[in-house]
Parts: sequence; C-alpha cells; structure tokens
Amino acid sequence: MISLVILISGRGSNMASLLAVADAGELPARIVGVISSRPDAQGLQTAALRGVPTRVLDYRLFAERAQFDAALAAAIDGFAPDLVVLAGFMRILGGDFVRHYEGRLINIHPSLLPAFPGLHTHRRALAEGVRIHGCSVHFVTPDLDHGPIIIQAAVPVLDEDDEAALAARVLLQEHRVFPLAVRWFAEGRLRLQEGRVQLDAPLSGEAVLIAPQLAAR
Repeated sequence: MISLVILISGRGSNMASLLAVADAGELPARIVGVISSRPDAQGLQTAALRGVPTRVLDYRLFAERAQFDAALAAAIDGFAPDLVVLAGFMRILGGDFVRHYEGRLINIHPSLLPAFPGLHTHRRALAEGVRIHGCSVHFVTPDLDHGPIIIQAAVPVLDEDDEAALAARVLLQEHRVFPLAVRWFAEGRLRLQEGRVQLDAPLSGEAVLIAPQLAAR
C-alpha cells in the first residue's frame, strides 16, 4: 500500500472520488494529506470530514512562483508520500519542483491531450466544433499538460451541448479514470519507456475507456 498526497484548489470532486474508492477498499493507497493553494477551497472541508490531514498554502502570499514551489515541496515532503496527484490544482509548477517528483507526480486534465492544454477546455472544444472530447491522466513534466499519458476517456460532443453540460459529462469519466490510474501506479503496473507509459498486464478494456454513449451515437 502506497501513501498519497492530493493537491487541490477548489471543490475537490476528483479528490472525493479517490477518497470514496479508498474507503471502499478498492485502492491500495493511504491518502495521508490534502494540500490546497486556496484557503476557501471546498475540498478542504470534504477531506477534514473524512479525517484526512489538510494544509493550506495560499499562493497569493508568495511574491514569486519559486517561493511557493519551495514551500509546497516542503509541505508535501512532510507527509513523505509515494505519489502526489493534482486534482484540480490550479497553479503552474516550475521545472525544479516537477523534476523533484519525477515519475511520481500525476495530473487529471479535462481534455483529450494533446488537444486543448491549459484552461477553458470545454469552451474551446465547443468553439472548435470537435465531435469527441474527454479527459486525460498523465505524468507531469515541465511542459504544461504534455506529460506521458496514462489513460484517457472519451465522450461525444452533442449538438445541444453547452459548456456546463459537456463539463458534467466529462467529469463523470474523470471520476472513473483517475482512481484507476492511481491504482495502477500503486500496483506497480506503470512503466515509463522512451517518454511513453507502458501498462503491465492490462485487463480487457482498461487501457483506454470510451464512454458508452459514444458507441451508441
């Protein structure tokens, strides 16, 4: 069983999905800490109610990103985790920080990377007229939203979709694939080879999840 620290900035719905899977005994990991970049993050209360230690590092109190990164690394290392996950953590992390956690820092991003890195992914997907959208879990590298991809899930973009409707459909898939990626890491099934992720002994249907609505379209 590995130890896990979760970084959040807001409501922490992906954090909550990890907590639920762990409580159900389906995740070989102990969530030892939750750290937020905002003191008003709703996810802090969710974690505290589950008995998980929380910390706040308000990014607005740091004059430079490097100072925030150093304080964040110190807070994380205080928990001595095996894995650090970014679950809606809305801060760009510097290269030194990312390299410090190389191979044990993963992120969930609401698009099918490499499409739509950065913010406002659902709005941009609708503006571009794409027919398939989704989410990606990937290892974090110094290049924003461009690390080796662990798993992706796709959903159809419907003619009647607005930003909120599309975001809600993608979020359901995020709550499926993020715990699965963490479980693979905890089980030692993920390997990085020449910048790509290799999954040892994948089970049928695990490597790429396609939403059922897509097949019925």
